[in-house]
Amino acid sequence: MKFRYLKLLFPAALSVLLLFSTASCINDLDISPIDPQTSSAFVQDEVFNKLYAALVMTGQTGPSGKPDIISPDEGKSAFYRSLFTANEYCTDEMIWTWMDAGIPELIYMRWNSADGNIEMLYNRIGYNITLCNFFLDETEGKTDEASLKQRAEARFLRAYYYYNFMDLFGKAPFKEHFNNDLPVQKSRKEVFDYIESELEAIENDMYEPGTAPYGRADKAANWLLRARMYLNGQVYTGTAHWSEAATYATKVIGSGYDLCDNYAQLFMADNGTNANAKKEIIFPLCQDGIKTKSYGGSFFLVAATRITGMPAWGISEGWSCIRSREALVGKFFEKTDEAPLTESVSEVIAAAKDDRALFYSGEGGGKRQVKLETVTKFTDGFSLVKWTGSKSDGTNGQDPIVPDTDIPLFRLAEAYLIRAEANLRLGTVAKADILRDINELRNRAHATPATEDDMTLDYILDERARELHLEGFRRTDLVRYDYLTTNKYLWDWKGGVADGTSVSSIYNVYPIPDSDMNSNENMTQNTGY
Repeated sequence: MKFRYLKLLFPAALSVLLLFSTASCINDLDISPIDPQTSSAFVQDEVFNKLYAALVMTGQTGPSGKPDIISPDEGKSAFYRSLFTANEYCTDEMIWTWMDAGIPELIYMRWNSADGNIEMLYNRIGYNITLCNFFLDETEGKTDEASLKQRAEARFLRAYYYYNFMDLFGKAPFKEHFNNDLPVQKSRKEVFDYIESELEAIENDMYEPGTAPYGRADKAANWLLRARMYLNGQVYTGTAHWSEAATYATKVIGSGYDLCDNYAQLFMADNGTNANAKKEIIFPLCQDGIKTKSYGGSFFLVAATRITGMPAWGISEGWSCIRSREALVGKFFEKTDEAPLTESVSEVIAAAKDDRALFYSGEGGGKRQVKLETVTKFTDGFSLVKWTGSKSDGTNGQDPIVPDTDIPLFRLAEAYLIRAEANLRLGTVAKADILRDINELRNRAHATPATEDDMTLDYILDERARELHLEGFRRTDLVRYDYLTTNKYLWDWKGGVADGTSVSSIYNVYPIPDSDMNSNENMTQNTGY
């Protein structure tokens, strides 16, 4: 067959330079380009690897050069980084120091349909869906076992991207084939039903839990995506799906994965080779400091949280961008002014009595304080040291600049939190059973065990912050609780006010970018934009 140009979901918004990548194996994602304008052969494994690479890579070379999507800053075009930006910047967990274009609008919830950061995420999701559609069209009718598994995984990735369209934008531009047709617009409910049907249809063709090559999705990833979607089902469809959320979370918990014995090791540079960490990680985004250089993966998470003078973090880069809001510190310390100011992260952990309190509150790069008196001062607020380029044995990774730290996109702990919340909302499960799920995580973190009296929805929301902070969940959680935009829960600098204020409910979803509204007559804008 002859390669065609990539027929995008959003032709006016994107400029595609290259389409395919080769990989020696899925574990190291060794990227090298094939020019679709000169190649005349569809190489299935190479295109398949591009599907996974596109979760975190930005083009054909790394960390920049030959990008998939034209952008003033290629690193911001990465799927994971743009997803993290949309799901964390506007929340109670973190704040961005530098007031680059579009950043104040995100952290204060004032964005509009011309916001470049939102447009980049929308375009990246559409680009990655188009890659999946291309692969699926080219392999249609193949029935060998390897092809069936690859096709199932491609459909899983496509379903995951549509999940993010549904969650973030409240609707989706939808198409399943690689052609010139403009996508049609589907409502949240229609996308929800589609994802549910897709995940059910592909389940039997996916690897059994724990048997997939590292870095590829298996049945447990399928079940966890369903549990995550069902947990938010009332937001997406108007009908609660608590029972289904609990059911699929239970399937994940019983699938053979196990909690890592050491919380911090889940976010270290050897988490892809350390058996203790790997046993919890269901679906990672593979990172390699030599072969997968990207400003949009764990490099971003590690470098953006550091400044020269802080305790060593395994790489040389420190961008001094991301630090904690006081509200996150408050999840670990009832009185935030009692959180210790110290050079020792271990002392903060000991004071919090929780291994997940991975804050640096010392004077490296400037004297810290817990309160954010100003948004633009990196030392107003504790530094977040959860993500690191160091290994569990204290050594560094392969490259002095880019970390090897994989991103646990799906991990077992989430299933315990989903089941606990879903069962509490159902009201038909004994609190002792709900408590058991929460204490699985608290015991792992050497935190004081919770009690049955603690089992409230707000406690579980706080526990999600303690367990999952800086992993890209928070916006979705706050929307589910009706906390993101309302005055039911305020945090520092919410709405651009030091003590926090409510904002318009339109910000529970992002707008359809102007570029797609102008290029696709099938699209309609979200209310209020």
